[in-house]
Amino acid sequence: LTSFQCIHQNMHTHFNYTHTIKLHRAISLVRDSNICISVRNPLSDYETREKVVFNPSEHLEAEEENSREPPCHFALKWEGSKKRSTIEILDEAACKTAMKKLNKGKKGPIAPEVGVPRIVTMDDNETFVPILAMECRGIEPYEFHIMGGEFIVIGEGGGKFEADTVDLSEGSWADYDEENDISVFISSFESKFVSA
Repeated sequence: LTSFQCIHQNMHTHFNYTHTIKLHRAISLVRDSNICISVRNPLSDYETREKVVFNPSEHLEAEEENSREPPCHFALKWEGSKKRSTIEILDEAACKTAMKKLNKGKKGPIAPEVGVPRIVTMDDNETFVPILAMECRGIEPYEFHIMGGEFIVIGEGGGKFEADTVDLSEGSWADYDEENDISVFISSFESKFVSA
């Protein structure tokens, strides 16, 4: 189970990520937006794939007809490997099931930064928050690349900024909620992947 997380820092004038946000109520990852990540082979020091893009709403079927391999959202074959390495995006129920299975096999609880994906709120000030959960087999994501259009922001006054207007690819974003006469601002975007 790999969790993509974000941190929120609230400063007045931020799937774990850090950002500075002025007057927002919530930030949410759009579930059907393209995701761009860099991945590596966990069994190799040099095999990587930079900036691979996939859509969590699209499933890839197994290459062989009679394969028992389940559908996934992203797959590749590393050099010399016979099997595909895969990433499956988990919904809330699948994430809870995976966490229960992980807890049974461990002597202690799962790390607190690994959890069920949720919306980032103002109360998450300077705290990493899981926003995407993935089951990774033979592949390790290590960097998230913002392309723009991945997030929805809800301002403190309730104004909603759709994904096509929220572009954090430069590490910051600002807009104005005219209906509520409030500025909304995000800067210093950071993210990390955490494995359970």
